[in-house]
Amino acid sequence: MAAVSNQDARWQPATEPGLEGTKSWRVQQVVYGKERTLVMTYNQNLYESQWATAQHDLAQALSQLAALQRNLLDRAAGLVKGGSAPTVESVKRKCEQMLHRQHLRQLVATTVTLDAGGVPQLTYEAPANEQEKLKDTHLGKTLLITGHKQWTDAQIIRAYRSQFVIEEIFHEMKDRHSGAWWPLHHWTDSKTEVHGLYCTIAVLLRALLWRRAQRAGLQLSMSALLEKLSQMRQVINVFPSKRAGQPKPEQTVLTQRDETQQKLIEILGLQPSQSAI
Repeated sequence: MAAVSNQDARWQPATEPGLEGTKSWRVQQVVYGKERTLVMTYNQNLYESQWATAQHDLAQALSQLAALQRNLLDRAAGLVKGGSAPTVESVKRKCEQMLHRQHLRQLVATTVTLDAGGVPQLTYEAPANEQEKLKDTHLGKTLLITGHKQWTDAQIIRAYRSQFVIEEIFHEMKDRHSGAWWPLHHWTDSKTEVHGLYCTIAVLLRALLWRRAQRAGLQLSMSALLEKLSQMRQVINVFPSKRAGQPKPEQTVLTQRDETQQKLIEILGLQPSQSAI
């Protein structure tokens, strides 16, 4: 499926918000003994990133091949005499190492032969048509496999792209500074299960805070949100009572805060109650 041209008529552009520059097509096939839905997607941003990587890898490989070719020519001319004498097999192995990056063996063709003096010589080329073929086929594509036949292409693509959310949550839970799981001061299964329950509740509460901030137009990552909240402090000033036996007056204030922190206070309703002095 990845070899299908980007110009094939089967491609259908996505029209949903957030999927700009994406197109897809689907088929039904048996995978691991069951019929699955296979969706091939093309993303322009992914294509540009992969093509830039391929160009960088190609330039580096051509530079290394040129250096190897010069070294073999110098050895054949008697300018290089030290070291182990190269063989056809050793030169081929070096070429394979230089072309180990993805797509390079498709983009570069190498030939190793023996000259009249028995010294291996290297010739190579990077045909432009192979680069065009790569650009029109494999780059920018992702194959998605699902059992949800009733889902649209857009739903399948969005589900795939949302995996990073779950991965980020697991990453946050393992963070010993701001994560929800650590420290774990329990040694029995029952207590560990309860610990896992309230840690999961903490993750949900944090997600609700983040969601409320996002809906209010405050674009912060979860870690940035927690950092901003942790920097704020509430101070209670206690004053001497004016008369004996009367409660001491208190004043609740917040420490100095920036514009983002002030907006968080308003969004989350964290304004301190004002006590009379």
